[in-house]
Amino acid sequence: MGEQRRPDDGAVGQLRERLARYPADRYPVQHATARFHLGVALAAEGRTEEAAADLEAAAALFRPDHLPAEHAKAVNALGAVRRMAGDLDGAAGAFADAAEAFARCALPLEEGAALYNLGLVERERGRPAVAPLERARALLDPARVPAQAAAAARELGAALLDAGRPDDAVAPLQEAVTLAERAGDHAGLGGAANVLGLAHLAAGRPEEAATALEAAAAAHPRSIRPDGWAMAKANQALALEAAGRPAHARLAALQALAAPVVPPPVRTQAEAVAARLGAGPGALWDVLDTEPAERWPALVREDARRWAEAGAGRRAGECGAWIAGQLARPAAAGDGAAALVAALVELPPAEMDALVTALAGALAALDPDTQQAAAGPLSRAIGRLAVPQLLRLKDAFEQAGAAAGLSVTSW
Repeated sequence: MGEQRRPDDGAVGQLRERLARYPADRYPVQHATARFHLGVALAAEGRTEEAAADLEAAAALFRPDHLPAEHAKAVNALGAVRRMAGDLDGAAGAFADAAEAFARCALPLEEGAALYNLGLVERERGRPAVAPLERARALLDPARVPAQAAAAARELGAALLDAGRPDDAVAPLQEAVTLAERAGDHAGLGGAANVLGLAHLAAGRPEEAATALEAAAAAHPRSIRPDGWAMAKANQALALEAAGRPAHARLAALQALAAPVVPPPVRTQAEAVAARLGAGPGALWDVLDTEPAERWPALVREDARRWAEAGAGRRAGECGAWIAGQLARPAAAGDGAAALVAALVELPPAEMDALVTALAGALAALDPDTQQAAAGPLSRAIGRLAVPQLLRLKDAFEQAGAAAGLSVTSW
Protein backbone atom coordinates (compact mmCIF):
# COMPACT_ATOMS: atom_id res chain seq x y z
CA MET A 1 0.00 0.00 0.00
CA GLY A 2 1.56 3.34 -1.06
CA GLU A 3 2.06 6.45 0.98
CA GLN A 4 -0.96 8.72 1.31
CA ARG A 5 -0.46 12.22 -0.09
CA ARG A 6 -0.35 14.82 2.66
CA PRO A 7 -1.40 18.45 2.39
CA ASP A 8 1.62 20.45 1.32
CA ASP A 9 2.85 23.48 3.20
CA GLY A 10 6.16 25.12 4.00
CA ALA A 11 9.10 24.23 1.78
CA VAL A 12 7.29 21.35 0.08
CA GLY A 13 4.36 23.56 -0.90
CA GLN A 14 6.64 26.29 -2.22
CA LEU A 15 8.62 23.79 -4.30
CA ARG A 16 5.45 22.36 -5.81
CA GLU A 17 4.41 25.88 -6.77
CA ARG A 18 7.80 26.37 -8.38
CA LEU A 19 7.36 23.17 -10.40
CA ALA A 20 4.10 24.53 -11.74
CA ARG A 21 5.80 27.79 -12.77
CA TYR A 22 8.61 25.94 -14.58
CA PRO A 23 7.14 23.07 -16.63
CA ALA A 24 9.67 20.44 -17.66
CA ASP A 25 9.07 20.83 -21.41
CA ARG A 26 9.97 24.55 -21.36
CA TYR A 27 12.37 24.87 -18.42
CA PRO A 28 13.95 21.43 -17.93
CA VAL A 29 16.88 22.58 -15.76
CA GLN A 30 14.80 24.79 -13.46
CA HIS A 31 12.18 22.05 -13.21
CA ALA A 32 14.84 19.42 -12.44
CA THR A 33 16.40 21.64 -9.78
CA ALA A 34 13.04 22.13 -8.07
CA ARG A 35 12.36 18.41 -8.33
CA PHE A 36 15.69 17.63 -6.70
CA HIS A 37 15.05 19.97 -3.78
CA LEU A 38 11.50 18.69 -3.47
CA GLY A 39 12.77 15.12 -3.23
CA VAL A 40 15.21 16.10 -0.50
CA ALA A 41 12.49 17.98 1.41
CA LEU A 42 10.05 15.06 1.15
CA ALA A 43 12.74 12.65 2.37
CA ALA A 44 13.32 14.87 5.41
CA GLU A 45 9.62 14.41 6.22
CA GLY A 46 9.89 10.64 5.81
CA ARG A 47 7.83 10.61 2.61
CA THR A 48 10.21 8.24 0.84
CA GLU A 49 7.93 7.02 -1.93
CA GLU A 50 7.16 10.54 -3.12
CA ALA A 51 10.78 11.58 -2.63
CA ALA A 52 12.06 8.72 -4.78
CA ALA A 53 9.69 9.64 -7.62
CA ASP A 54 10.85 13.27 -7.63
CA LEU A 55 14.54 12.35 -7.43
CA GLU A 56 14.17 9.85 -10.29
CA ALA A 57 12.56 12.58 -12.36
CA ALA A 58 15.32 15.03 -11.45
CA ALA A 59 18.04 12.54 -12.38
CA ALA A 60 16.40 11.94 -15.76
CA LEU A 61 16.09 15.67 -16.50
CA PHE A 62 19.69 16.31 -15.42
CA ARG A 63 21.00 14.51 -18.48
CA PRO A 64 24.37 12.87 -17.72
CA ASP A 65 25.82 14.10 -21.02
CA HIS A 66 24.74 17.68 -20.27
CA LEU A 67 24.78 18.12 -16.48
CA PRO A 68 26.77 15.13 -15.20
CA ALA A 69 27.49 16.51 -11.72
CA GLU A 70 23.86 17.43 -11.08
CA HIS A 71 22.79 14.03 -12.41
CA ALA A 72 25.21 12.29 -10.03
CA LYS A 73 23.95 14.30 -7.04
CA ALA A 74 20.35 13.38 -7.82
CA VAL A 75 21.22 9.68 -8.16
CA ASN A 76 23.19 9.78 -4.90
CA ALA A 77 20.22 11.36 -3.10
CA LEU A 78 17.97 8.72 -4.66
CA GLY A 79 20.21 6.05 -3.16
CA ALA A 80 19.82 7.60 0.29
CA VAL A 81 16.02 7.65 -0.07
CA ARG A 82 15.91 4.04 -1.23
CA ARG A 83 18.02 3.05 1.76
CA MET A 84 15.63 4.92 4.06
CA ALA A 85 12.75 2.99 2.50
CA GLY A 86 14.50 -0.36 3.04
CA ASP A 87 15.19 -0.96 -0.66
CA LEU A 88 18.82 -1.96 -0.17
CA ASP A 89 19.24 -3.44 -3.65
CA GLY A 90 17.97 -0.25 -5.25
CA ALA A 91 20.13 1.86 -2.94
CA ALA A 92 23.26 -0.09 -3.79
CA GLY A 93 22.63 0.34 -7.51
CA ALA A 94 22.06 4.08 -7.14
CA PHE A 95 25.16 4.63 -5.02
CA ALA A 96 27.32 2.64 -7.46
CA ASP A 97 25.96 4.66 -10.39
CA ALA A 98 26.52 7.93 -8.49
CA ALA A 99 30.11 7.00 -7.64
CA GLU A 100 30.87 6.26 -11.30
CA ALA A 101 29.26 9.54 -12.36
CA PHE A 102 31.22 11.55 -9.80
CA ALA A 103 34.42 9.85 -10.94
CA ARG A 104 33.74 10.96 -14.53
CA CYS A 105 33.29 14.51 -13.22
CA ALA A 106 36.58 14.35 -11.29
CA LEU A 107 34.82 15.05 -7.98
CA PRO A 108 36.78 12.85 -5.56
CA LEU A 109 35.08 13.92 -2.32
CA GLU A 110 31.63 13.30 -3.78
CA GLU A 111 32.77 9.98 -5.26
CA GLY A 112 34.18 8.99 -1.87
CA ALA A 113 30.90 9.88 -0.15
CA ALA A 114 28.90 7.78 -2.62
CA LEU A 115 31.28 4.83 -2.17
CA TYR A 116 31.03 5.20 1.59
CA ASN A 117 27.24 5.01 1.30
CA LEU A 118 27.60 1.99 -0.98
CA GLY A 119 29.81 0.30 1.61
CA LEU A 120 27.24 0.90 4.34
CA VAL A 121 24.50 -0.64 2.22
CA GLU A 122 26.64 -3.62 1.28
CA ARG A 123 27.31 -4.29 4.97
CA GLU A 124 23.59 -4.09 5.65
CA ARG A 125 22.97 -6.57 2.83
CA GLY A 126 25.58 -8.95 4.24
CA ARG A 127 27.74 -8.48 1.15
CA PRO A 128 31.51 -7.82 0.93
CA ALA A 129 32.04 -4.12 1.59
CA VAL A 130 35.82 -3.80 1.87
CA ALA A 131 36.48 -2.70 -1.72
CA PRO A 132 34.13 0.32 -1.86
CA LEU A 133 35.14 1.41 1.63
CA GLU A 134 38.86 1.15 0.84
CA ARG A 135 38.28 3.36 -2.19
CA ALA A 136 36.15 5.77 -0.15
CA ARG A 137 38.86 6.06 2.48
CA ALA A 138 41.45 6.81 -0.21
CA LEU A 139 39.28 9.56 -1.73
CA LEU A 140 38.10 11.33 1.42
CA ASP A 141 40.96 13.67 2.25
CA PRO A 142 41.45 13.96 6.05
CA ALA A 143 42.81 17.48 5.67
CA ARG A 144 39.56 18.63 4.03
CA VAL A 145 36.90 16.37 5.53
CA PRO A 146 38.34 14.78 8.69
CA ALA A 147 34.99 13.63 10.10
CA GLN A 148 34.00 11.92 6.84
CA ALA A 149 37.47 10.38 6.48
CA ALA A 150 37.20 9.09 10.04
CA ALA A 151 33.79 7.55 9.29
CA ALA A 152 35.15 5.83 6.17
CA ALA A 153 38.13 4.44 8.09
CA ARG A 154 35.83 3.24 10.87
CA GLU A 155 33.48 1.45 8.48
CA LEU A 156 36.42 -0.02 6.58
CA GLY A 157 37.75 -1.44 9.85
CA ALA A 158 34.33 -2.85 10.68
CA ALA A 159 34.06 -4.43 7.22
CA LEU A 160 37.48 -6.03 7.62
CA LEU A 161 36.42 -7.37 10.99
CA ASP A 162 33.23 -8.74 9.40
CA ALA A 163 35.43 -10.44 6.81
CA GLY A 164 37.41 -12.24 9.51
CA ARG A 165 40.48 -9.99 9.18
CA PRO A 166 40.82 -8.42 12.64
CA ASP A 167 44.55 -7.72 12.36
CA ASP A 168 43.99 -5.84 9.09
CA ALA A 169 41.16 -3.89 10.74
CA VAL A 170 43.37 -2.38 13.45
CA ALA A 171 45.21 0.22 11.36
CA PRO A 172 42.14 1.88 9.80
CA LEU A 173 40.35 1.81 13.15
CA GLN A 174 43.26 3.47 14.92
CA GLU A 175 43.28 6.06 12.15
CA ALA A 176 39.53 6.54 12.62
CA VAL A 177 40.03 7.19 16.33
CA THR A 178 42.73 9.78 15.62
CA LEU A 179 40.73 11.54 12.88
CA ALA A 180 37.51 11.60 14.89
CA GLU A 181 39.35 13.12 17.84
CA ARG A 182 40.88 15.73 15.54
CA ALA A 183 37.44 16.53 14.11
CA GLY A 184 35.87 16.80 17.57
CA ASP A 185 33.48 13.99 16.66
CA HIS A 186 33.06 12.28 20.05
CA ALA A 187 30.32 9.93 18.86
CA GLY A 188 32.51 8.84 15.94
CA LEU A 189 35.48 8.44 18.27
CA GLY A 190 33.42 6.22 20.56
CA GLY A 191 32.19 4.13 17.64
CA ALA A 192 35.69 3.65 16.22
CA ALA A 193 37.21 2.81 19.61
CA ASN A 194 34.44 0.28 20.22
CA VAL A 195 35.11 -1.55 16.96
CA LEU A 196 38.87 -1.31 17.59
CA GLY A 197 38.33 -3.05 20.91
CA LEU A 198 36.35 -5.81 19.19
CA ALA A 199 39.11 -6.22 16.59
CA HIS A 200 41.76 -6.61 19.30
CA LEU A 201 39.52 -9.07 21.13
CA ALA A 202 38.95 -11.13 17.97
CA ALA A 203 42.73 -11.16 17.38
CA GLY A 204 43.38 -12.50 20.88
CA ARG A 205 44.60 -9.28 22.50
CA PRO A 206 42.13 -8.78 25.37
CA GLU A 207 44.17 -6.21 27.30
CA GLU A 208 44.45 -3.96 24.24
CA ALA A 209 40.75 -4.55 23.67
CA ALA A 210 39.89 -3.48 27.22
CA THR A 211 41.94 -0.28 26.83
CA ALA A 212 40.22 0.63 23.54
CA LEU A 213 36.80 -0.09 25.01
CA GLU A 214 37.54 2.07 28.04
CA ALA A 215 38.22 4.92 25.59
CA ALA A 216 34.95 4.10 23.81
CA ALA A 217 33.00 4.37 27.06
CA ALA A 218 34.69 7.68 27.86
CA ALA A 219 33.71 9.06 24.44
CA HIS A 220 30.07 8.07 25.02
CA PRO A 221 29.11 9.87 28.25
CA ARG A 222 26.57 7.85 30.18
CA SER A 223 24.20 10.80 30.47
CA ILE A 224 24.45 11.79 26.77
CA ARG A 225 24.74 8.53 24.79
CA PRO A 226 23.74 5.88 27.31
CA ASP A 227 23.22 3.19 24.67
CA GLY A 228 26.75 3.67 23.31
CA TRP A 229 28.15 3.74 26.85
CA ALA A 230 26.32 0.51 27.74
CA MET A 231 27.60 -1.20 24.56
CA ALA A 232 31.19 -0.19 25.28
CA LYS A 233 30.87 -1.37 28.90
CA ALA A 234 29.37 -4.73 27.90
CA ASN A 235 32.12 -5.27 25.33
CA GLN A 236 34.71 -4.22 27.90
CA ALA A 237 33.30 -6.83 30.27
CA LEU A 238 34.00 -9.53 27.66
CA ALA A 239 37.53 -8.23 27.10
CA LEU A 240 38.30 -8.06 30.82
CA GLU A 241 36.95 -11.55 31.35
CA ALA A 242 39.15 -12.83 28.53
CA ALA A 243 42.12 -11.00 30.08
CA GLY A 244 41.66 -12.88 33.35
CA ARG A 245 40.32 -9.92 35.32
CA PRO A 246 36.99 -11.24 36.57
CA ALA A 247 36.39 -8.53 39.20
CA HIS A 248 36.70 -5.77 36.62
CA ALA A 249 34.64 -7.75 34.10
CA ARG A 250 31.86 -8.29 36.61
CA LEU A 251 31.72 -4.61 37.52
CA ALA A 252 31.69 -3.53 33.87
CA ALA A 253 28.81 -5.92 33.12
CA LEU A 254 26.77 -4.67 36.08
CA GLN A 255 27.38 -1.06 35.05
CA ALA A 256 26.28 -1.81 31.49
CA LEU A 257 23.05 -3.33 32.79
CA ALA A 258 22.38 -0.26 34.94
CA ALA A 259 22.67 2.28 32.09
CA PRO A 260 19.58 4.43 31.42
CA VAL A 261 19.24 2.88 27.94
CA VAL A 262 20.43 -0.68 27.28
CA PRO A 263 19.80 -2.11 23.77
CA PRO A 264 18.49 -5.71 23.93
CA PRO A 265 21.64 -7.37 22.46
CA VAL A 266 23.79 -5.43 24.93
CA ARG A 267 21.60 -6.53 27.83
CA THR A 268 21.83 -10.16 26.75
CA GLN A 269 25.61 -10.00 26.52
CA ALA A 270 26.08 -8.24 29.86
CA GLU A 271 23.64 -10.57 31.62
CA ALA A 272 25.64 -13.56 30.37
CA VAL A 273 28.86 -12.15 31.86
CA ALA A 274 27.11 -11.33 35.14
CA ALA A 275 25.64 -14.84 35.25
CA ARG A 276 29.12 -16.34 34.90
CA LEU A 277 30.88 -14.01 37.34
CA GLY A 278 28.15 -12.96 39.80
CA ALA A 279 25.41 -10.37 39.79
CA GLY A 280 25.29 -9.65 43.52
CA PRO A 281 26.50 -6.53 45.34
CA GLY A 282 30.05 -5.72 46.39
CA ALA A 283 31.78 -5.78 43.02
CA LEU A 284 33.43 -2.40 43.55
CA TRP A 285 35.61 -3.40 46.51
CA ASP A 286 36.91 -6.41 44.56
CA VAL A 287 38.09 -4.00 41.87
CA LEU A 288 39.56 -1.47 44.32
CA ASP A 289 41.63 -4.26 45.87
CA THR A 290 43.56 -4.52 42.59
CA GLU A 291 43.92 -0.80 41.82
CA PRO A 292 46.21 1.93 43.21
CA ALA A 293 44.51 4.37 45.59
CA GLU A 294 44.87 7.28 43.17
CA ARG A 295 42.40 5.56 40.83
CA TRP A 296 39.80 4.96 43.53
CA PRO A 297 37.97 8.32 43.32
CA ALA A 298 37.15 7.87 39.61
CA LEU A 299 36.13 4.23 40.08
CA VAL A 300 33.93 4.98 43.08
CA ARG A 301 32.38 8.03 41.42
CA GLU A 302 31.33 5.96 38.40
CA ASP A 303 29.83 3.14 40.45
CA ALA A 304 28.13 5.37 43.03
CA ARG A 305 25.90 6.69 40.26
CA ARG A 306 24.83 3.10 39.54
CA TRP A 307 23.90 2.56 43.22
CA ALA A 308 22.04 5.86 43.41
CA GLU A 309 19.92 5.11 40.34
CA ALA A 310 19.19 1.51 41.36
CA GLY A 311 16.02 0.37 43.08
CA ALA A 312 15.90 0.56 46.86
CA GLY A 313 16.75 -3.12 47.29
CA ARG A 314 19.83 -3.03 45.06
CA ARG A 315 20.94 0.27 46.59
CA ALA A 316 20.65 -1.14 50.13
CA GLY A 317 22.60 -4.23 49.07
CA GLU A 318 25.43 -2.21 47.53
CA CYS A 319 25.70 0.11 50.54
CA GLY A 320 25.68 -2.83 52.92
CA ALA A 321 28.42 -4.51 50.89
CA TRP A 322 30.42 -1.26 50.91
CA ILE A 323 30.27 -0.97 54.70
CA ALA A 324 31.16 -4.66 55.11
CA GLY A 325 34.07 -4.25 52.70
CA GLN A 326 35.32 -1.18 54.53
CA LEU A 327 35.23 -3.03 57.87
CA ALA A 328 37.10 -5.97 56.35
CA ARG A 329 39.88 -3.66 55.10
CA PRO A 330 40.85 -1.36 58.00
CA ALA A 331 44.06 -0.27 56.27
CA ALA A 332 42.12 0.83 53.18
CA ALA A 333 39.07 2.22 55.00
CA GLY A 334 40.27 5.83 55.00
CA ASP A 335 41.02 5.95 51.26
CA GLY A 336 37.74 4.18 50.50
CA ALA A 337 35.70 6.52 52.68
CA ALA A 338 37.38 9.59 51.13
CA ALA A 339 36.55 8.35 47.63
CA LEU A 340 32.93 7.61 48.58
CA VAL A 341 32.40 10.96 50.28
CA ALA A 342 33.84 12.77 47.24
CA ALA A 343 31.43 10.81 45.04
CA LEU A 344 28.46 11.60 47.26
CA VAL A 345 28.88 15.38 47.07
CA GLU A 346 29.05 15.22 43.26
CA LEU A 347 25.67 13.50 42.97
CA PRO A 348 22.44 15.44 42.43
CA PRO A 349 20.76 16.16 45.79
CA ALA A 350 18.03 13.53 45.51
CA GLU A 351 20.51 10.82 44.55
CA MET A 352 22.93 11.84 47.30
CA ASP A 353 20.14 11.68 49.88
CA ALA A 354 19.08 8.25 48.62
CA LEU A 355 22.61 6.89 49.02
CA VAL A 356 23.12 8.50 52.43
CA THR A 357 19.84 6.95 53.60
CA ALA A 358 20.98 3.53 52.38
CA LEU A 359 24.39 3.92 54.05
CA ALA A 360 22.73 4.94 57.31
CA GLY A 361 20.50 1.89 57.06
CA ALA A 362 23.51 -0.36 56.55
CA LEU A 363 25.24 1.16 59.59
CA ALA A 364 22.11 0.81 61.71
CA ALA A 365 22.11 -2.94 61.07
CA LEU A 366 25.42 -3.26 62.95
CA ASP A 367 25.95 -3.47 66.70
CA PRO A 368 26.84 -0.12 68.35
CA ASP A 369 30.60 -0.72 68.62
CA THR A 370 30.81 -1.82 64.97
CA GLN A 371 28.73 1.18 63.95
CA GLN A 372 31.34 3.47 65.46
CA ALA A 373 34.17 1.62 63.69
CA ALA A 374 32.41 1.80 60.34
CA ALA A 375 31.23 5.40 60.68
CA GLY A 376 34.62 6.74 61.81
CA PRO A 377 36.34 6.80 58.39
CA LEU A 378 33.24 8.36 56.80
CA SER A 379 33.05 11.02 59.50
CA ARG A 380 36.74 11.91 59.13
CA ALA A 381 36.39 12.12 55.34
CA ILE A 382 33.38 14.44 55.70
CA GLY A 383 35.41 16.61 58.08
CA ARG A 384 37.98 17.26 55.34
CA LEU A 385 35.40 18.71 52.93
CA ALA A 386 35.04 22.40 52.16
CA VAL A 387 32.55 24.00 54.56
CA PRO A 388 29.45 24.14 52.30
CA GLN A 389 29.85 20.50 51.28
CA LEU A 390 30.72 19.49 54.83
CA LEU A 391 27.57 21.05 56.25
CA ARG A 392 25.39 19.61 53.51
CA LEU A 393 26.65 16.04 53.91
CA LYS A 394 26.87 16.19 57.71
CA ASP A 395 23.24 17.31 57.88
CA ALA A 396 22.18 14.55 55.46
CA PHE A 397 23.91 11.85 57.55
CA GLU A 398 22.52 13.22 60.82
CA GLN A 399 18.97 13.22 59.50
CA ALA A 400 19.27 9.78 57.88
CA GLY A 401 20.98 8.40 60.99
CA ALA A 402 18.25 9.70 63.29
CA ALA A 403 15.60 8.15 61.07
CA ALA A 404 17.44 4.81 61.03
CA GLY A 405 18.03 4.74 64.80
CA LEU A 406 21.83 4.99 64.61
CA SER A 407 23.77 5.31 67.86
CA VAL A 408 26.34 7.38 65.93
CA THR A 409 25.34 11.01 66.39
CA SER A 410 28.41 13.02 65.41
CA TRP A 411 29.59 13.27 61.81
